[in-house]
Amino acid sequence: MLSTDNTERPLRIVTAASLFDGHDAAINVMRRLIQAQGVEVIHLGHNRSVDEVVRAAIQEDADAIAVSSYQGGHMEYFRYMLQLLRESGAEHIKVFGGGGGTITLEEIAELESEGVVRIYHPAHGIELGLVGMIEDLVDLAGRGRERGRVNVDMPEQPAMDDEVDVAQMISAIENGAIGKVDLSRLKKEWLSSAEGTPVVGITGTGGAGKSSLVDELLDRFLQHQPEMRIAVLAVDPTRRRTGGALLGDRIRMNSLASKNIYMRSMATRRQHLATSKMLGDVTLFLRSLGYDLVLLETAGIGQSDSEIVDLVDFSLYIMTSDFGAASQLEKIDMIDYADMVILNKYDKRGAVDALRDIRKQWQRNHNAFTVSPDQIPVYPTIASQFNDPGINRAFSNLCRLLVEKLDLDNTFVSSAPESGSRSESSSELEAEPKSVALIPANRIRYLAEISEQGREIKARNAQQVELASVAYQSYQVLKSLADQALPEPMRFYPDKHLSADQVDPTLLKLRQRYQDAMAGLNADSVSLLKSWPDRKSGVEQAQYAYSIRGKEVSGDNYIETLSHLMVPKVAAPQYNEWGQQLAFLLAENLPGSYPYT
Repeated sequence: MLSTDNTERPLRIVTAASLFDGHDAAINVMRRLIQAQGVEVIHLGHNRSVDEVVRAAIQEDADAIAVSSYQGGHMEYFRYMLQLLRESGAEHIKVFGGGGGTITLEEIAELESEGVVRIYHPAHGIELGLVGMIEDLVDLAGRGRERGRVNVDMPEQPAMDDEVDVAQMISAIENGAIGKVDLSRLKKEWLSSAEGTPVVGITGTGGAGKSSLVDELLDRFLQHQPEMRIAVLAVDPTRRRTGGALLGDRIRMNSLASKNIYMRSMATRRQHLATSKMLGDVTLFLRSLGYDLVLLETAGIGQSDSEIVDLVDFSLYIMTSDFGAASQLEKIDMIDYADMVILNKYDKRGAVDALRDIRKQWQRNHNAFTVSPDQIPVYPTIASQFNDPGINRAFSNLCRLLVEKLDLDNTFVSSAPESGSRSESSSELEAEPKSVALIPANRIRYLAEISEQGREIKARNAQQVELASVAYQSYQVLKSLADQALPEPMRFYPDKHLSADQVDPTLLKLRQRYQDAMAGLNADSVSLLKSWPDRKSGVEQAQYAYSIRGKEVSGDNYIETLSHLMVPKVAAPQYNEWGQQLAFLLAENLPGSYPYT
């Protein structure tokens, strides 16, 4: 057994918003404030299940979990989280939560009695303030570690599947908690059992899409070799001012749902470098556990950084077309040392020219002018695109080059898709990626079409309402003049009454105005207006009744209050004017009728 002391290190807190919860504004504010306290924050984003959060906290050897939950299922969510932590032997990980007023004070008391350290309520905000709540959380998380994590005894060589022990060993190495003599002895033991596990390093500029690309590679490894066990180390920079760090690579990696993948996020804990001081020792430890592959992702790097090459067996350099002038490529060290260069975000403008310039620079750097462009290990990709042919091609060549460089056995070769296979044909593997819209080209404007149609309906309704108003006004004037030929409301004059020579010209003009307005109303508008009196009466009677498939359905239209007032369930508008009636029917209508919402 190995005795270590993990107290002298930054706190590590996992932050997330709960499952089915898209409210990420609150948790984003909280995790920034937590990070400002010098904490290493492993942020998972929103819509995260209990299993995802707990497994991440265990793998990351987190001191605490902080969850924002506004979706109403907080009681079940937090209880299940506590249960999973207990079942996994990780009760030392403290649980914090918040949900504004969604979680009541009574529910907070119940959850805290069951094991949640603290649920923050608006009342806490009034008492402590926002920063005060964060300071309280960090203080409680730190005290929890002091009680549960001092002089932790762990096996010197934990089993690969015991993620709690593996995570704590990584923390012990990272924190320098193992004495030099013990560490030297362990490294010799690890080295003897680490042979055969290749380490692939992935580096590149910040925002180039390294995490997205790693996720795509993981997905393809598992597709072609489902039993493969992979460890991922992802490094993010430590902030110089606060000492905290945002370890956010897990947000992009959907493949982590697989039990075959172990991921650990690490902060650099030093300045001006893209790797951690203990990264090499942690990598060696993971190799000794028997993983089939270790992927190592660095923080974003500059032009002269190439330290990853010394830590891995095979290196990938990820870049985008935003490198400036072609002369800037001469300053990038990794074009010299990378085994593969990937030009990601190939859908951006200027990417085709960038690919040509990068390949030319590779030829100059390697003095390989006779190598054809297709043989140069520079591959364009669009990692954000589903089943991107560029990623497929890069993955195929990654497997091939790994086998060639490291002389790997047939087990690893089986990860590489064969040319002509069902999943990746020869033509697909040779094709350059093209941005493919999820919406077909002939429907690319479907949202605009929906809004245009909405505006057209609104304009048509306004025109119908105007005609209904004109018809009503004309009809009322004709009625007040006691027109002998006046038809029933919303019916037409016979033709003989529109051309009679004996009729007063003013009266004739009013008749024609009414007739034209009625002719302009479509059949739906006229039907709505004619049926309105009966429908209005139906919701104003004491009871309603209607038939569905031969079954009579009835009920009360009014509710009697405590003061014996009869309040209608549906308050129909008291309009007499046809235009007002039609405006209501076309824009609102009664419950159960379009477009009632």
